[in-house]
Amino acid sequence: MNKHLATETTTTIIIMILIALGTTTITAPLISQLMPQLSFGTIAVQGPQRKVSVAVSGENIYFAWIANKTGSDEVIFRSSNDAGGTFNDKITLSNTTDSSLQDVQVSAGAENVVVTWWQINSASEEPAARISADNGQTFATLLNLAANGTITLIE
Repeated sequence: MNKHLATETTTTIIIMILIALGTTTITAPLISQLMPQLSFGTIAVQGPQRKVSVAVSGENIYFAWIANKTGSDEVIFRSSNDAGGTFNDKITLSNTTDSSLQDVQVSAGAENVVVTWWQINSASEEPAARISADNGQTFATLLNLAANGTITLIE
């Protein structure tokens, strides 16, 4: 694939994801910040590594990412149940203010959606998860996956 075509295709995909996530202003500086260089299909982004995890199951599309608009990292989730025709409101899945969050992943099948991430603070690094049984409309309470024995819900 020639570099121009790869860059154009990647730009289109980034713009589609930004629109799907509710970004209404897409400017040349925004695109150049997201894509300062392209190498073998990889986007090099300046600054902290941020990514959007995507899962698709039938007509359902699920996005999860980490944002920091309040001074604390938050895991954000957004979904479409009509193949991207419309998107539901964003849901904040994390509930910590003393940890940084990393490596969010979303996975889906049938009506189940699982979002996982790492909570990292000075004392520990622990995996956490939230699970939905209704196509991402609601989520059960936070699961601490690092606990030995029976996993308990964190209120």
